Amino acid sequence: MQVIPQRLQFHGEGAKFFGILIVNLILTIVTLGLYYPWARAKTLQYLYGEAEFAGSRFQFHGTGQEMFKGFIKAVLIIGVLFIVYQVAQASGNIAIALIGTLVYFLGIVAIIPVAIHGGLRYRMSRTSWRGIHFGYRGNLTELVKIVFKGVLLTVLTLGIYGSWLSINIRNYCIGHIRLGNVRFRYNGNGGDFFWLNFKGMFLTVITFGIYSFWYAKNLNNYYIDNIKLIQDDNEFSFNSTLDAGDIFATGIINYFLVVFTLGLGTPWALLRQIRMVINNVELDGAFNPETVLQTEEAYTNATGDDMLDMLDIGLDF
Repeated sequence: MQVIPQRLQFHGEGAKFFGILIVNLILTIVTLGLYYPWARAKTLQYLYGEAEFAGSRFQFHGTGQEMFKGFIKAVLIIGVLFIVYQVAQASGNIAIALIGTLVYFLGIVAIIPVAIHGGLRYRMSRTSWRGIHFGYRGNLTELVKIVFKGVLLTVLTLGIYGSWLSINIRNYCIGHIRLGNVRFRYNGNGGDFFWLNFKGMFLTVITFGIYSFWYAKNLNNYYIDNIKLIQDDNEFSFNSTLDAGDIFATGIINYFLVVFTLGLGTPWALLRQIRMVINNVELDGAFNPETVLQTEEAYTNATGDDMLDMLDIGLDF
């Protein structure tokens, strides 16, 4: 008997999301930016709560208070690095300017693994499904080694090693995520990812952008198709059914939604984008959701998550 894959679903409504974003914007402006952590928490709570799997929705339990504490710490850390850089550049001394630039660059490189590690610990522990919490069990030292080695090789190879760095981080991070007694694994390969990007960029250029829809589809599907669930030595696969036509149609409609409403249609466009991706994700039908058991503990330090937000590094996986 053929096993039917289980699909994820997204139920977000533009009008509700618009209301949340407008209130967030007004309160953030009125408080001179201090409300931002609460705005971000409310946005994540809404988006997570609209995603569903096997008849149950996900929940994000993070709070504005937790994120505010992390926000302040992140601002201070990144702010100090930026001030050092600016002072060095304003010194008028070439040697000091170079040292300041080096310190700033190394500081940002050092922050990235710390932010990813802390962000994942926080975001996963504050996310649940059927009351069962996710968790991240990675080791910061190991992640730091992966990032520093990868950045060094990326610089030495003039960017070529960047594909391997990206996949190595993804393999490590996803491989240490848990949902109760279920663990995740990522089977990405740096070489495959390099050629996917090389082919995508090359064909996009020579087709004057036409191939970009296929390139985006291939990237999205590569990210999702390599995610595996492991439970009791059984492996279950994710699969994306997204095609280039979906991306083209969604992109065209979103363009008109945003441009012809002078930006007011952005919430509807964002939800259409999210729905397009999530509703095309399916999991091996042999996986039994009823066998997932709680094993993870709570973690409330949001500093890493806020750093990721400031550095514009999303936890998209």
